[in-house]
Amino acid sequence: MSDPDAYVMLISSFPSSEKLFLAKRPPLSRLKLRQRLRTLPPEHAATLQLVDDALNWGRLPITASDADVIARGRAALSQIKSETLRAIVLERLELRTAVSALRRRAHGEGPPADGAPWGFGRWVGHIVRNWSEPGFGLDRVFPWLREADGLLRADDPVGLERLILDQAQRLLQRHAAFHTFDFEAVVIYVLKWNIFDRWARANGTAAIARFDDMTAAGLGAFAELSFEESA
Repeated sequence: MSDPDAYVMLISSFPSSEKLFLAKRPPLSRLKLRQRLRTLPPEHAATLQLVDDALNWGRLPITASDADVIARGRAALSQIKSETLRAIVLERLELRTAVSALRRRAHGEGPPADGAPWGFGRWVGHIVRNWSEPGFGLDRVFPWLREADGLLRADDPVGLERLILDQAQRLLQRHAAFHTFDFEAVVIYVLKWNIFDRWARANGTAAIARFDDMTAAGLGAFAELSFEESA
């Protein structure tokens, strides 16, 4: 899709939606979304798959370790050329890392040992060094962490999921402001679709089961969005 007008046509075919948490379902079906995405050129389809592989943990085997998840994210980042998409993947994995640390601490675990593969991104060492701090000393970076910690301790998985999905959407909205009719805008739309889909399928019982599975798997609190899964 080298013709810029082709992206204008593709993105114009995507319906808008209600606000997250108000919409009962994504703005279009999974089948229709996939049909529209078939118009992507092979290189962009491959990049979209890389982003999905890095963020969609729903397809990972239950035996996948934290090291497997981290390796998957690093592999995607090494191949994605778009700076915007690299930033989106990194930010989402860092978000999941922060929530994973909250979950570990809430279950009485101490800080991970030096060199242990448990998290992703720029704040791993900082979190370990500030393990006893309510927000790991990251209030300016993740001002929502204290609220997430309270929801986790209150055994409110639906409230926690809502908070995390809201933060994921806010990250996407920030990048969307700079991309309207290009490939990055398509990927952002797909990731937003995943967030809407996850929330539409959420209910108390399902959310508890998902969080239990993610706790057992380790790093993920935000599997896409499956986390979304593709937040």
